[in-house]
Amino acid sequence: QVQLVESGGGSVQSGGSLRLSCAASERTTCMAWFRQPPGKEREAVAAIATGTGLKSTADFVRGRFIFSLDHANNTLYVLLNKLEPEDTAINYCAATTTEEFCPYPWYNVPSYNIWGQGTQVTVTS
Repeated sequence: QVQLVESGGGSVQSGGSLRLSCAASERTTCMAWFRQPPGKEREAVAAIATGTGLKSTADFVRGRFIFSLDHANNTLYVLLNKLEPEDTAINYCAATTTEEFCPYPWYNVPSYNIWGQGTQVTVTS
């Protein structure tokens, strides 16, 4: 079973930045970020097909977040810029090895069979 280890969460003021990382124990075909705000359902943020680099992002990202993949270390990063209080959420890394690329649709939670423990991002006013 692939293991995902997340880090980088914390508390920042509105307008600040954080960098999250997700290290996979072995290669996967697709890695993704999801988030779950308090009292809300889990929602997709972005996904990257590791073999092609093809990236999909949610509309609410609005160019604020930068996603990158370190192939050598099987590590997915996201630089969260211009954070707002509504970005407060538990951020989860997810991955799948059952698809050649990323699932379709890429934002479907049940399509991902590997999940990290989550890392908390808190943005204060």
